[in-house]
Amino acid sequence: MRDPHPSLRSLTAGAVSTVLVAGAAFGLAPAAQAAPPSGAAAPGVRFVDIPGDGGTVLKANVVTPAGASADRPYPVVVLPTSWAMPQIEYIAQAKKLADAGYVVVSYNSRGFWQSGGEIEVGGPEDVADASRVIDWTLANTPADPDKVGMAGVSYGAGISLLAAGHDKRVKAVAALSGWSDLVESIYSGRTQHVQAAALLGGAGYLTGRPSAELKGILKDFLGSNLDQEDEMIAWGAERSPETYVDRINGNGAAVMLGNAWGDTIFPPNEYAAFYEKLKGPKRLEFRPGDHATAEATGLFGLPNDTWKSTQRWFDRYLKGEKNGVDQEQPVQLKSRSTGGYEGYPDWKSVGATQRKLDLAGTTTIRTGVDSGANGGTVLLSNALDQFLKLPPMASLPLLPRRYAAVWQSERSERPQRVRGTAKLHTTLTSTKESGTLVAYLYDVGPLGLGKLVSNAPYTFHGKTPGKPFGVDLELFSTAYDVPAGHRLALVVDTVDPLYIEHNPTGAQLTFSSPGTDPSYVSIPLREQ
Repeated sequence: MRDPHPSLRSLTAGAVSTVLVAGAAFGLAPAAQAAPPSGAAAPGVRFVDIPGDGGTVLKANVVTPAGASADRPYPVVVLPTSWAMPQIEYIAQAKKLADAGYVVVSYNSRGFWQSGGEIEVGGPEDVADASRVIDWTLANTPADPDKVGMAGVSYGAGISLLAAGHDKRVKAVAALSGWSDLVESIYSGRTQHVQAAALLGGAGYLTGRPSAELKGILKDFLGSNLDQEDEMIAWGAERSPETYVDRINGNGAAVMLGNAWGDTIFPPNEYAAFYEKLKGPKRLEFRPGDHATAEATGLFGLPNDTWKSTQRWFDRYLKGEKNGVDQEQPVQLKSRSTGGYEGYPDWKSVGATQRKLDLAGTTTIRTGVDSGANGGTVLLSNALDQFLKLPPMASLPLLPRRYAAVWQSERSERPQRVRGTAKLHTTLTSTKESGTLVAYLYDVGPLGLGKLVSNAPYTFHGKTPGKPFGVDLELFSTAYDVPAGHRLALVVDTVDPLYIEHNPTGAQLTFSSPGTDPSYVSIPLREQ
């Protein structure tokens, strides 16, 4: 396996640049102001210190409705900040919510910027912090204890979901571009998502104070230390809302989940699976874009569908307004191709029609060389798809068949509306006991130019060289329209800059399709 660390230097530099731009946009947090007496409310925005778990100081800001008084309770929304973002991240949305009659408290998650403590990645301290912020809010603002909501983007989304499983006071949640299964997010297919992890790690070091535990996890994860794999998985499970789904259901919070199809940090599949396990009021929204790009314009106060849905959600489940959000189809998808919304009664109804592309024959590829088929660059590529309809592309006729296996369908006379999760099933034989492959689904035009529809990595260890074994891989969920006259193609190679590959030098992978167990990729389609 190649040493991934040389490339991490450039990835971390990119992370530093990204966070510096974000910090310049939002600025540093002002000094805290003294809190007013218990029960009183100051108009507008004020900056405060809130004691978190163990007395750790959390820098926060409070926005109250104009003319708010202590004798009138208001619904409250608590907003933990995103990873590496300063405490005024949500100020534009907080003001909008306050104008709509909410008390809003946003706080800098522990370990970042001016807040105390160390970065715990949604650990027990972060969950306890959320409850301490609710305690403080109920004691120091005109907040209604029976109408507490939480929301956030990315890191704030994960903390909000975790809090809903540990604090019964949380009645409604809007978790935007977050995670439900941290392990599946950055270790799907048993493959390290290196650009995502490097971005998070670099931003954490730049803007905060990673805990010793986090430093050890990052070192083992990026260093491919398989001896610590079980410990890393256990660490991630403790920080995954998926682990506490029964508690979330038992506490009864109304949960809205929103994410982007091309999220390269928290891919959409795990949110969809988590949504299906929720028992209370729930809503799932997927839009084009990459990590947090669907919500980004709203952070600057511009019109934004995601934040509009968030306020409607709180209006219904905190204020009790009958605004119709609970009467709509609960699964709302926006196509990457058309930009229109589609409603479904549940996730299982998305892509209910399956089309199988047979992967016939036997194909052998050499590992360790990038064929040119790639999933793009973290944050950038799927943002280009969102705004300019320019997904990652590859010329299929030019892909070297020594390093890439390629299967193509016949041209379709009708448009094919891909919706949901494509699934690969094949039989694999390796000359080595470990290896990595990456599968790509392409929309191929008449000249052979392929536009990326979806992709996913897969890594194996401990296999017997020369002995075939089955591979089942879910590609990342999407909504993409393939025009009439185009083909669908599956490409498999072994190197992608998004992921760490585990192919020993000289390894070869052979894909076969036994008569008793044919290989295929199943394409989920919306009925015409």
